[in-house]
Amino acid sequence: MKISIITIVKNNESGVARALASVRNQTFNNVEHIIIDGMSTDKTWDIISKNATDKVISIRESDNGIYDAINKGIKLSSGDIIGILHSDDCFFDNHVLEDIERIFEENDIDLVYGDIIYVSQKNSERVVRKWVAKEYKSKILQKGWMPPHPTIFMSSELYKRIGLYDEKYRISADYKMVLNIFSIPNIAWSYIPRPLVRMSLGGVSNRNLKSIILKTKEDYQILKECQIGGIYTVLLKNFSKISQFF
Repeated sequence: MKISIITIVKNNESGVARALASVRNQTFNNVEHIIIDGMSTDKTWDIISKNATDKVISIRESDNGIYDAINKGIKLSSGDIIGILHSDDCFFDNHVLEDIERIFEENDIDLVYGDIIYVSQKNSERVVRKWVAKEYKSKILQKGWMPPHPTIFMSSELYKRIGLYDEKYRISADYKMVLNIFSIPNIAWSYIPRPLVRMSLGGVSNRNLKSIILKTKEDYQILKECQIGGIYTVLLKNFSKISQFF
């Protein structure tokens, strides 16, 4: 099977170099790395260009936000499996994609997800937070559960069934995608109980109070739109993160 990895980036020359290396160093080789650069003005595009290979597809153009850029990447993807690696992140080890592909090969499934660790932006070896996703269970969505979005690998066929990310949500479109996926009757999934991604703390959804407030509002709107929960679900979703720091 072929895996497509999508990385979106803008003005992150140090991060994109790590992301490129993380994909390049994977033991699984049948990979295409799609990089969407939102018109960076630093050295980001130079780094991408210098790392160009027949397995790297890159475009440089303006976009209408994170999920517009991700959707561009999905449309360009030719893989059987599609994953998203943000420019500040890297895979936990060099065997992640090998493990993902094997699970898809051995099982008739729609998606795979796993755990994630958050590391300090200044010191990538210092673990700040551990998110253990746990297995999906019936009605757990109403309790604020969701797996770490960067660890989700979906079949291209599933994207064809459910569509792309809803770009009207600037921060929480990934949450709506998760709710849509796990609301599908008889969705076939597999959980890998180990970290798949190292994520730098301080992403767009939690970089400041304004972002946190916007994300909370969007989470609530999405829950109402999907008819899954309400403010109680939002509170449980947020409070469940506290234990991940200990």
